[in-house]
Amino acid sequence: MRPRSAYDGGALDPGVTTTMPDDIQFTDRMSDADALMWTIEKDPALRSTITTVMVFDRKIDRTRLLERFERLSRVVPRLRQRVRSNPLSIAPPRWEVDPNFDLHFHLWWVKAPGKGSMADLMSVAEPIAMSGFDRARPLWRAVVVEGLAGRRSAIVLKVHHAVTDGVGGMKLQLELLDLTPDAAEREMPPLPPVHVMSQPERFVDAFEHQRKLQFGLLRRGTSSIVGTLGELVSDPVGVVSSTSELAASVGRTLRPAPHPLSPLMTGRSLSTQFTTITVPMDRIKAAARVAGGKLNDAFVGGVARGLYAYHLRHGIDCADLRMAIPINVRTAEMENVAGNSAFVPARIELPIDLDDPIETMQMVRERVSTARAEPANDLVEPMSNLLNRLPTTTVTALFGTMVKSVDFTTSNVPGAPFPVYLAGATMESQFPFGPLAGAALNITLLSYQNDLNIGIASDPAAVPDPDTLVECLQQGFDEILAVAPQ
Repeated sequence: MRPRSAYDGGALDPGVTTTMPDDIQFTDRMSDADALMWTIEKDPALRSTITTVMVFDRKIDRTRLLERFERLSRVVPRLRQRVRSNPLSIAPPRWEVDPNFDLHFHLWWVKAPGKGSMADLMSVAEPIAMSGFDRARPLWRAVVVEGLAGRRSAIVLKVHHAVTDGVGGMKLQLELLDLTPDAAEREMPPLPPVHVMSQPERFVDAFEHQRKLQFGLLRRGTSSIVGTLGELVSDPVGVVSSTSELAASVGRTLRPAPHPLSPLMTGRSLSTQFTTITVPMDRIKAAARVAGGKLNDAFVGGVARGLYAYHLRHGIDCADLRMAIPINVRTAEMENVAGNSAFVPARIELPIDLDDPIETMQMVRERVSTARAEPANDLVEPMSNLLNRLPTTTVTALFGTMVKSVDFTTSNVPGAPFPVYLAGATMESQFPFGPLAGAALNITLLSYQNDLNIGIASDPAAVPDPDTLVECLQQGFDEILAVAPQ
């Protein structure tokens, strides 16, 4: 179940200090980008929570589940760590093992309401996703839902985006799930050591972090200056042009927007509703190939056409919507780093009213490729470091004007191309739900075997009729699938 990145990009400096089997690594401190994401959650509308719903073909033994999650929390130290900030330093918060870690706080069991349908399961998952984390504890929760129709069960797993991103999360699942239904129980590792730093230790540690960071920036900056001076002599026009383009790229990346482009999906609240769609992966890939593109082009194309149909259903002919999409910057150096997120949030103004599905997919590919090539993508950490120095209210207001003008977010996470299991139970499906973070919709795709499982998180203030939205999105995907060879 080795995840494949949808996009490639620049490198991050993780400061890796902790490892787990197969050389999967974690950092002992948040990146500047994650620290920024953590800071702006002072506005609850900007919370960054990932929720995934795994559906299994049977009830799973509770004792074995407790043992699995206990082992997972030892193998993956982040799941036993809390966030510790230092008010006397601008260094990003540290991750420290919680001396009061209690697995029973994080792992719960509930019985499915109603008849145990998929809609009933979503009604359990929604309030879990909407609630904020206890910032004094590790940032995750798992709720086992028993009594689903057909004697099935599910696990609703909620993780903060600062713990990992979607691609890193797929790596973590390797330590929870099995590749065969009769897999032997894996060895229980020792408990991670607990050390709660004193305030003097915390200050010294933060100072040392900043010293190393500034030294690294100085070294890279000096090398860059020397290289730039050489280029300035040989190609002065080119250097000036590149510098101007970088400044323009930063401006495009951070530009505020006054309002969403949709005249329909304008309401915002703190509530979330979940719905799902499943489409066949082989067919949608075939459709993408007809347009000379890849799976993500067909996925976003289907969403665009579905949202156009949704607006038409309400008597509104809307030409463009503003889409946010995470550009994966997980490089070869970051391939084994599961802790910290590795993405750049890009905003794209996307035409949704094109007549031809093939033209829609080609347009998506062009717009996303342009966003991926933004020079400012390589500056996500330095820009985050700079923004973290500003007052919290200023930063939160800035990002509020950026993200609350987003109409919808899409994300594409590659999953397992083969069946996986948990304590003998077969995982039938898995649906991802990303954070709204100010948008009206978050539509996330997670592949599993030949299924593309699409989780739709919508704000009921913007989308009061989620069933109608699902019908329209299904229509959009059907239009994309119709171009695939029969």
